[in-house]
Amino acid sequence: MKARIKFCKYGSLRFIGHLDVMRYFQKVMRRADIPIAFTGGYSPHMIMSFAQPLGVGVTSSGEYLDIELTKPVASKQTVAQMNAVMAEGIEVVSFVKIPEEKKYSGMTITAAADYRVTFLASGRSAEKICPVPEDLKEQVKAFLAQPKIKVLKATKRSEKEVDIRPMIYAMEAGDEDIRLFLAAGSENNLKPDLLMEAFLGFCGKEKEAYPLHFHRMDVYARNPAIPADAMERNKKGVGLVTLESLGKEITG
Repeated sequence: MKARIKFCKYGSLRFIGHLDVMRYFQKVMRRADIPIAFTGGYSPHMIMSFAQPLGVGVTSSGEYLDIELTKPVASKQTVAQMNAVMAEGIEVVSFVKIPEEKKYSGMTITAAADYRVTFLASGRSAEKICPVPEDLKEQVKAFLAQPKIKVLKATKRSEKEVDIRPMIYAMEAGDEDIRLFLAAGSENNLKPDLLMEAFLGFCGKEKEAYPLHFHRMDVYARNPAIPADAMERNKKGVGLVTLESLGKEITG
């Protein structure tokens, strides 16, 4: 059986990287006595994969980890067992059964993510936030009205110019934050800090003058009930569903 774990990440643990989060969950599986499956061979390891690794310093209320089990376990009981051995900063939200096929893995189906961006009083703390500057709020529509938004995007070997406009499904500015709905996954992936750097540059502002905090709200996949070509034509992310909604609760 394959299962999907949804968890949130906050506080000081937002500063640990992806590899450390993976090791953290390996220890949690042992301490919580979760019947996770292992690979074969001379060096067996737990079968687990993360849908969309989170950047260092970013908090989240919607992260996903897929695992394989050797036997069924009840969702509510498993969530309680895992949270009982967790350190403050990571908390399991749900535990659901997902289809066995590889094409349903979180790494494969991730298509988008939404974020909450807040302006900080100081780069030293993410707790004290400031209102979104009025002059920036007024520029959002003009920024999105551009037919192309070209930025330099880092690759493994160099940098290349990329048009990120098709990867922006939505961008809205409120009094306390800016909400972003962006492409994410193996096909197209737009990080919120890159978008905000482009936006501030468009507004004639230096990014160093605006300390920002990024919080990922959730991660989304294409709705299997909607044809892929219809999804590609959509510019606002309609037709996307959370990875959690694609699973089913396991009852004891």
